[in-house]
Amino acid sequence: MPRNAIGREIPKEVDGRVLKPFKGAYVDLKPGHFAPMVMRPAKWGTSKLLPSIDDAFAKTGLKDGACLSFHHHLRNGDGVLNMVMAVAERRGLKGLKLAQSAIFPVHEPVCRLIENGTITSIEGSTNGPVGRIITEGKMKGTAIMRSHGARSRAIQMGDVKIDGAFVAAPVADAYGNANGRSGPAACGPLGYALADSMFAENVVVVTDNLQPYMVTPPIISQACVDYVVKVDSIGDPKAISSGTTEVATDEQSLKIARGAADLVDALGLVRDGIGFQAGAGGASLAAIGLLGELMKKRGVKARFAHGGITKDMIRMQKEGLIDWIIDTQSFDMESAQSLLTNPKHAEINPDIYANPFNRGQLVNMLDFGFLGATEIDIDFNVNVNTHSDGYLLHGIGGHQDVAAGAKHCIIVCPTRRKNWPIVMERVTNVTTPGECIDAIVTEEGIAINPARDDMLEKARAANLPVKDIQELAKIALQKAGGVKPGEPEYFDRVVGVIEWRDGTVIDVVRQLKRKGG
Repeated sequence: MPRNAIGREIPKEVDGRVLKPFKGAYVDLKPGHFAPMVMRPAKWGTSKLLPSIDDAFAKTGLKDGACLSFHHHLRNGDGVLNMVMAVAERRGLKGLKLAQSAIFPVHEPVCRLIENGTITSIEGSTNGPVGRIITEGKMKGTAIMRSHGARSRAIQMGDVKIDGAFVAAPVADAYGNANGRSGPAACGPLGYALADSMFAENVVVVTDNLQPYMVTPPIISQACVDYVVKVDSIGDPKAISSGTTEVATDEQSLKIARGAADLVDALGLVRDGIGFQAGAGGASLAAIGLLGELMKKRGVKARFAHGGITKDMIRMQKEGLIDWIIDTQSFDMESAQSLLTNPKHAEINPDIYANPFNRGQLVNMLDFGFLGATEIDIDFNVNVNTHSDGYLLHGIGGHQDVAAGAKHCIIVCPTRRKNWPIVMERVTNVTTPGECIDAIVTEEGIAINPARDDMLEKARAANLPVKDIQELAKIALQKAGGVKPGEPEYFDRVVGVIEWRDGTVIDVVRQLKRKGG
């Protein structure tokens, strides 16, 4: 079996799909072209409003084997994916492909649909219970996992061909214009559904807040929408927020946050005009808070902050520490409300944010980004898809995109979680290659990628607790009990493919025979 550039064995094909091995983070970045877009003239005088999702299936002609897409701006509060898939099951459809931008524990009913053959493959993140049953080999086909930027690229270039896109819209009009800024389920941005709406064969807007024409700004445009369905509720916006969007207060996380803030300061990045991304994770958010205090003392302002936006970043902007908030996804209700009223809170979509093939991705403008990890190895390869027990439990999100684009990519994580080392000799799976990771900050010290002599020199000059990453791996093992955990055992069958941003394959996930530990 051929190996890719980081030594991972990659099959030549999976489910009839020819796989291209990863060659390097920047090797296969090349000009691309849009796939054909659907052009379908609207009939004069015809209403787009339909009485139910069942009618939408009938009108669009969705049948066995169709690919259905969804967006995740409502996160764990989303009600539309389950609603639509319940209709698909009642209609007896089989062999469907799910192409959601992300999935959450609220979507656990998908597990039953996988087991009964309603869904046989997934092209999207596979979090929580869905990832677990896929790892156990209960889905007939394979899960293809992509970053946010790569998903946009794949849809635009025709790698993912969507038959029916269902857009959960907090506000919409009867002609299909929609956004996420108001209504009982206001979620803020709606850009994850943009590529779906532009390239899907059929587009259905599902809303619980139908307003008179015209809803503006039309993040989802009437020119792309076939039908509109009014339902009682598209979801619960209170469940947008989660534990990963709360600032950490425990001693270990605060120590890591202090180390991350000190490193950014040592690198000379606490200055006017910077752009940064905090992402989710309690320690990352705490680090941004500490940087905010430094910025106040020095009287400096960031040009922009990007996210996953939280209420803490909104507060920093109100305090004069951030000029522009640039938002791909609101992580709480306060952020969603800010987008409605704040002229310096701008919404963008994942194509502008992170599509590696476009002419202006925002990630390339980041001075630094904080990211997390389930595992990181001595070559700085990072895993965010699986745990050390072998289970596929997380999506990629913007991890690869920020790591590849930011001038300083800093992993913020503990050396261990419970009895599992996080810093280790070899990660279970690789999501993001070590060539894109510049530093790791833990409670036991900071490791700098040897390729970044400039960062190492500045960190040492500031007397930061710099350690070799192999030393951190030894400490992690000792703290986890001193005995190397057993590695998972797998069958040969590939159940998941982890793509790099350019469509090449950085790793595969195999069906679990025995979990590690």
